[in-house]
Amino acid sequence: MIATDFIPSAYSQEKREGTVIWKSPSNIALVKYWGKMENQIPANPSISFTLNAAATTTALTYKRKNAPAASFDFDLLFEGEEKPDFHPKIAQFFERIYPYLPFLKQYRFKIESSNSFPHSSGIASSASSMSALALCLVDLERELCPEMEDSYFKRKASFLSRLGSGSACRSIDGPLVQWGLHSRFEGSSDLFGIPHTDVIHPVFENYMDTILLVDKGQKQVSSSVGHQLMEGHAFASSRFEQANANLSRLKDVLATGDLSAFINIVENEALTLHAMMMTSVPYFILMKPNTLEIINRIWEFRKSTDIPVGFTLDAGANVHVLYPEKDKKAVYDFIKDALLTYCEKGDHLCDAVGQGAKKVGNIENRDT
Repeated sequence: MIATDFIPSAYSQEKREGTVIWKSPSNIALVKYWGKMENQIPANPSISFTLNAAATTTALTYKRKNAPAASFDFDLLFEGEEKPDFHPKIAQFFERIYPYLPFLKQYRFKIESSNSFPHSSGIASSASSMSALALCLVDLERELCPEMEDSYFKRKASFLSRLGSGSACRSIDGPLVQWGLHSRFEGSSDLFGIPHTDVIHPVFENYMDTILLVDKGQKQVSSSVGHQLMEGHAFASSRFEQANANLSRLKDVLATGDLSAFINIVENEALTLHAMMMTSVPYFILMKPNTLEIINRIWEFRKSTDIPVGFTLDAGANVHVLYPEKDKKAVYDFIKDALLTYCEKGDHLCDAVGQGAKKVGNIENRDT
């Protein structure tokens, strides 16, 4: 598919008002997307675990106007409070998606969102929030165009999510979603994420992710700025080649269940992401001392027990501890005894791979 495939023809129905609610999860990249081109096109392909507990719930209330407005009209509440700082990002998102959702200026919207995790804490809040909003909007479009097929619905939601936050396109489906052109992934695209439909070894079907909240404050560098720092980066081309090679290797690992190789690839990807930030201009160190303590403790535990526990990181200080469900008790005991002391107030989130976004509710609309 190409971008113009997401431009709708005339709508067959009208909806005056209503509310639609979607819950969309965050995701954690195993092969990292870092660096982008124009129109939110990734500089390299990526793949992620879709999470389950870490999610954003968004309610979109809409009311049709008598005539289209000259600009977008919306109110935004986050955790029950107005957030004027969020308005520019939503306005920019609406501007980007307007060619694909031409009804946007015909409605007044109220957007109410809440997270199950701290905002801007390194748990990819933009991925869950922008995908949840995109799903609500495409759900409204489906009311205007009832013949829309489910496969197209998901693909368009992923396509629009990408225009708000690149990694958001990986939150629509689960448990594994691949995004970005890659010769070994049939149907892969730079425009949207696709569920990983190849053989997945049973060990990965219920994989655990305990997120250790080392720092719950605002991230030192936003992901958007981090991506921009890849432009002209001395090691950018090598990094993009590495990501493609790691994704190819991981495809085989996901089928065979080789946990040693899985850990090697995923930890290497996490450390490479931070290495790119440490060698950019300007340069940043996003890890905290406690991040390093946790990593070293994980390595020591894995060596002494042979339990296949590993880690990954996003662009922040928090640590995602990854391990098979069969080792849940042993690893969580280790986390409680040895790692929570390095978290902010001992805070953490127990999560696991999930199946993607879910519709929570719909308040029936009045037809015209």
